[in-house]
Amino acid sequence: MIIEGNSSKELPRQVLHIDMNAFYCSCHAAENPTAYKNRPTAVAGSPETRHGVVVTASYEARQLGVYTTMTVAEALRQCPQLVLIHPDFALYRRYSKAVFEIVREYTPLVEVFSIDECFADISGSSQFGTPFQIALEIQQRISAELDLPCSIGMAPNKFLAKMASDMKKPLGLTELWQADVPHKLWPLPIGDMFGVGTRSAEKMQSLHIHTIGDLAQTDKQRLYDWFGKRGLQLSARANGQDDSPVNPDPEPLKSVGHSITLAEDTATLDDLERVLLNLSDQVGRRLRRHQLTGRTVTLTLRFANRQTITRADTRSSFTDLTEDIYDSAHQLLLKHWNGHRAIRLVGVTISSLSSETGAVPIERQTSLFTSSEHTEAEMERIQKRSQLTKITDKLRDKYGEDIIVRGKMLESHESNQLRNHRSRGTSLQKDILE
Repeated sequence: MIIEGNSSKELPRQVLHIDMNAFYCSCHAAENPTAYKNRPTAVAGSPETRHGVVVTASYEARQLGVYTTMTVAEALRQCPQLVLIHPDFALYRRYSKAVFEIVREYTPLVEVFSIDECFADISGSSQFGTPFQIALEIQQRISAELDLPCSIGMAPNKFLAKMASDMKKPLGLTELWQADVPHKLWPLPIGDMFGVGTRSAEKMQSLHIHTIGDLAQTDKQRLYDWFGKRGLQLSARANGQDDSPVNPDPEPLKSVGHSITLAEDTATLDDLERVLLNLSDQVGRRLRRHQLTGRTVTLTLRFANRQTITRADTRSSFTDLTEDIYDSAHQLLLKHWNGHRAIRLVGVTISSLSSETGAVPIERQTSLFTSSEHTEAEMERIQKRSQLTKITDKLRDKYGEDIIVRGKMLESHESNQLRNHRSRGTSLQKDILE
């Protein structure tokens, strides 16, 4: 275990950032230690498709030159003894929830940041000890009870806690208080600063801002001229200032979307329609699960030459029905695709969301009707479709996504994997943890 810092300091605000180490690989090692523990492993998609990229590598694999975003082929050339594991998001979600439950035993103020990290405000948790003692106990419990390693940062705010947890991995405990900022934070390269992406780092370097200390000492007016309000925010953080609270309540969803990269570029309408239907199906399922409706459907297409376009259609009313979402996405496809250009990636997103309460809203309509005045027959058809959807949702919740599907979705196709919640997921899809 790596320990850095001094546990005697006390500040009015005390924040932890718990960051799981090589989380996906660690979950597999905890679940099946005989097969995976203390071995070079990597969680990756299928090598036969474009999903064959390393998502997470164990520390044993990293020491042998394997890193995230490597293709499977590159990783195997670098480390022939590498053990490849297919993703299992059901497993990761189970362990993730267990980690957060342990943290919540020390404070109710826990903000889930992703599937493998969270913030915890322990300002009112002094009955459990100092920040260092609490962090050490959490780390030891996660290791003893779940057999998972984590690093924890301790600081007076979320930004510094996040930076601290990244300083020592695996199994690090690092304190980063305000007095530590000049000698611990400022020497770091600007690209290591949380919130600064690759392009921003390149621009800053072109402006002679090479370290976080350079940013902290740059004139604020110049930063505002270069980066607008974001420049001032980054300046404050570089100086160790961050007033954002630890929010235990999930932020409302602003959009719901799914996308898929196809194993082979396609210019076949029938295949693309099947992809759109599978995407719309899962978008609708998530909308209804959160009791939300939306109006704006956005279609994303990435062509074989990597050119990407996004096109949106704002409907005249809110909906959560798969059929509506598919109809809008299908119309966008026919309007903005010439039928010949090969497509590499397809995405469907719905936004302009509204909370759904109680019964189906009267204003919801399918795209079959263009008039704002519905006949009784039309409204009856809408309500029947909504009622049928509720029934099929309950069956799928109980027996699995494949128990009832639409006709086109019965045919074998790679987009059917969108319904496999075990193999499909992302670390930032936090609504799956609720």
